[in-house]
This record gives sequence, C-alpha cells and structure tokens, in this order.
Amino acid sequence: QVQLVESGGGLVQAGGSLTLSCAASGFFFSLNTMRWYRQAPGKQREFVALIGSSKSTDYAASVQGRFTISRDNAKNRVYLQMNSLKPEDTAVYYCNRVGPTGEAYWGQGTQVTVSS
Repeated sequence: QVQLVESGGGLVQAGGSLTLSCAASGFFFSLNTMRWYRQAPGKQREFVALIGSSKSTDYAASVQGRFTISRDNAKNRVYLQMNSLKPEDTAVYYCNRVGPTGEAYWGQGTQVTVSS
C-alpha cells in the first residue's frame, strides 16, 4: 500500500534552515508528481511546493526563493530544503501524492517550529 513518511522537522531560529525528507513506497514513485503541504495551528492546510515526474517545480508565493523541492528517484524520496525560515513558516509539513483516480495520500507530518 501507499506509504509516505516525513522526517527532518525540528526547532530552528528565524533565518535558519531545515531539510525535510519524505520516503515513499507502494507506488511507481518516479512517475508521480509529489507535493509538500503545511498546516499551521488554527489554519487550513496549504500548498507549499510540487515537483513533477520531469522534475519541473512550482512553489507557493510565500516560499518562492526560500524553499527548494527536489527528488531522488533512486531512493524514492522527495525533499524540501527550507532556507531563511520565518516564524510564519511554523507548521506541520506533509508529503502528498495524488493517485490515478484522484485519491490523496498523506504522510503523518513533521513539525517545523521557527522561533523569533
């Protein structure tokens, strides 16, 4: 079955960096677009970044220029390099894959806390 397992979250000071990782299994990883979302306390889950099977990328305006999404198809992993972190980046970050019939798969999330 599809499994997505995020890791790499933690506590960091504003201006710092973190790299999140998502280990994927149960599907043909290299053929799938992978996404990162985040959900801050009391807010709706929001799109952060995506990377296509051709490694094309797209970002939310709020993270453009600070975050970089990448993938390693040999390891079935997708990464999110986060630089110049701000307190407003504090959230639980989720890895996402959308299946062929539109079903959404999510990991358990990893907490990122940015202190001011």
